[in-house]
Order: sequence, then structure tokens, then C-alpha cells
Amino acid sequence: MKDESTQHSIHPSSVVPLGDQAVLVYLPDEAAAVCFAAAVRSTNPPWLQDVVPAYGSVGVFFDADHINTADVMQWLQSRSISPAFTPGSAKPGASPGLNGFTIPVCYEFAPDMLRVCEHTGLTSDDVIRLHTATAFTVYAIGFVPGFPYMGYLPAELCGVGRLPSPRVRVEPGSVGLTGKQTGIYPLPRPGGWNLIGRTPLTIVDVASGYFPLRVGDVVRFERIDEQRYRELEGERMEN
Repeated sequence: MKDESTQHSIHPSSVVPLGDQAVLVYLPDEAAAVCFAAAVRSTNPPWLQDVVPAYGSVGVFFDADHINTADVMQWLQSRSISPAFTPGSAKPGASPGLNGFTIPVCYEFAPDMLRVCEHTGLTSDDVIRLHTATAFTVYAIGFVPGFPYMGYLPAELCGVGRLPSPRVRVEPGSVGLTGKQTGIYPLPRPGGWNLIGRTPLTIVDVASGYFPLRVGDVVRFERIDEQRYRELEGERMEN
């Protein structure tokens, strides 16, 4: 009989070069990528410079003065990682690098709620209920500094396409959804996601290097009214 920990260990599907100072590790799924990245960080070999997970892959950046690409690839291919947590169901603090956040959202600032309702056949209250009842995992950070790509939406909310024409400006804190994902615009930028609410909190401060959300973090949304929005406006997000 096989040892249970061996049966459930995580192995890279493949490892390929990514330039001359990084390699890309492919894992079976998003949860495995988050766990693998956390394990590499905790091992922290002396040549390691950065670990960047995104969906089912992990970018591992290294100091080329201390190790070559082939040795890094061999080291990573030999890793066998026991999952430390399951994204979306883990409790805050259950694993190094995992944080839980509850983010207040005023769903009254929802210019695209009608569009979402028409596509899904749901009422606005249904959309809000489903959105706030789900624990979302941050699977990637990108597009603009600190923009969290979070998944996955309940089946009832999936499949709403992007806007036919992106907005020239989306207000910071705007919460949007498209496809199977939800996200938060941390900075004023153009954008084509369907906006269903806005958080009053500051989730990114580029000048001070404030980027609290990381891949693997778990986010829940909490409904607030406009008065509470005004009370919290500008405060930093805390877990």
C-alpha cells in the first residue's frame, strides 16, 4: 500500500527555461501551483531571487552568478511537495503566505449590474448574494500593479463577457467580473470588466510599496451601504 502523503504529493508537470535567469514550472492545477510556490519560498535556496505563481504555473527567478538553468530545472523537477492548503477552503493563517481578507463592497456603485442580470437571468440581490457568499482565491496579480485575478465565480455568475467597448477610466476600488473570474481595479485605468460594486478601501499604494494581496490569499466580499462606504473611504485594507 502506498503512503498517503506520497499519493497526494505535488510534482511538476514540466519545467522549461524562461530567459537566462528564470524557469517556468507547470503544475496540474491552480491549487498545486500555489502550494508549490509556497514550498519553494519556504525552502529558500541561496540562489533564489523570486517566485511568481500564476494560475497553473510558477515562475522561479534565480541568480545566474550562483547557479545555471539546468541545475535549477533539475532541483525543481526533484521537488515533491505535500499540499499545505486548499485555496478557497483554507482558514486564514493555515499556511505560510496564505492570508484571508474580508473586503467591504458597496453594490450601489454598479454601472453594469443590469447587464450581468440580463445575461444570467438573476436579480441584483441574487448576484450580490452569490458574490458575497463565495470565498475567492487570488490566482494571479497583473494587468496593473496589484490587480487581483480571483476565482472562481459560482456557476450562476459565470459566462458574462467583457464590455463591447472598454471604459476609458474605471474608478479605483471598482469590483468587476467576467468569464469565471472577479477582480478589483486598484488604480484608475481603462477596463472592460462588468462593474458590480466598489470597495472604499485602498488595496494598493504604489508610492509606499503597499501591495497586501498575494497569490494564494483568500478574499471574501461583504456588502455595505453608501453611508458605510463614505465612512471607510480611503482606509487601507487589512486582514
